[in-house]
Amino acid sequence: MGPSVPGARTLDSGGWEGSTVDESMAVDESTAVDESTAVDESTAPRADRGTAVRSPASTFRRFARVPGWGGWHGWGEDKCGRSGWQRGRIAASLAGLVACLLALHDAVPNAVGRLGSLLETFLPWLGLAIPVLLGVSVLRRSLVALLALALPVVAWLGLFGGALRPGDDSPYDLTTVTHNVSDENRDPAGTARALMEVEPDLVALVELTPPALPDYAQTLASTYPHHAVRGTVGLWSKLPLADVRPLEIRPAGVGADWNRGLRATARTSRGDIAVYVAHLPSLRLGLPEGFGSARRDESAVLLGAAVAAEHLEEVILLGDLNGTVDDRGLGPVTAQLGTAESDFAFSWPATLPVARIDQILARSATVTRVWALPATGSDHLPIAARIRF
Repeated sequence: MGPSVPGARTLDSGGWEGSTVDESMAVDESTAVDESTAVDESTAPRADRGTAVRSPASTFRRFARVPGWGGWHGWGEDKCGRSGWQRGRIAASLAGLVACLLALHDAVPNAVGRLGSLLETFLPWLGLAIPVLLGVSVLRRSLVALLALALPVVAWLGLFGGALRPGDDSPYDLTTVTHNVSDENRDPAGTARALMEVEPDLVALVELTPPALPDYAQTLASTYPHHAVRGTVGLWSKLPLADVRPLEIRPAGVGADWNRGLRATARTSRGDIAVYVAHLPSLRLGLPEGFGSARRDESAVLLGAAVAAEHLEEVILLGDLNGTVDDRGLGPVTAQLGTAESDFAFSWPATLPVARIDQILARSATVTRVWALPATGSDHLPIAARIRF
């Protein structure tokens, strides 16, 4: 083994030789600190830290991690020096516009093209703007747009939040069905059988044609011994019917052969109820009229007057009103009768329903639930409802 180096320890077969310690590695015991008692100065509280009081803004920045304050990646200032509160003002404005259309839809004028009625027909679909604007707000990393988005959310839920609730399964007295069976329906008997599956007490059919009427009558006869037909509308009932008469809802300028309404009295164990079946004029969308609902609106006025003059307190209205309950054109009717809000129950068109224009409404009674039935051979879906008196 070579010569030893002064101040070094050497290794032999028995271990380290000698006990000399390199002076450069020596530790001064007077200044040594036990690791168990060492304190990291970066985390140690300073005397002045105990008395410091954070401002509200400082606290918000610390916990909210707002962009521009060292928070979420990419939400700070952009290359133009704009913060998350300055970007996305167009998206915020659009969110405000959607909220205004939802909350103030009745302020949209109907004088030009009946734009108000057009908006109200498809009013629930304005909610589709919310996820779109949410995506834009996130892409733009805009805090002001996200904040503004709360406005249309609140407005939409205020109008249609009830439709998201489960259906009301509370006790009821009657089940009713209304269906625009279509004058082009190639399977009247199959359509009638489909309607019977929910075991309704009242079945209202509109757009009946002379060739198809015998098929409907024959299929429904065994379960519904009482029925009445006037023009192109009919009512089949498990309950006895009386005082059946046509309902005069024909708008001006329409031929005398236009008969699309009837009124009957249904005899129940608890008393008489008035049952109305109506098919209001169809809508036309185009130039120069725009949303062509003038005749529908005129017919709705006549229907509303008939309901107002009804001497029986309890009234049920079934049929194709060619309008939603939000449409101001049906105001003369919907101001007197109500429906359930537990389901959107869109009924038209059957292939991709976007609006419920087939209605079941009641006065002095509660429509506890309304829902759409499976498609038949019609371009409308059937609508069913439960009613409690």
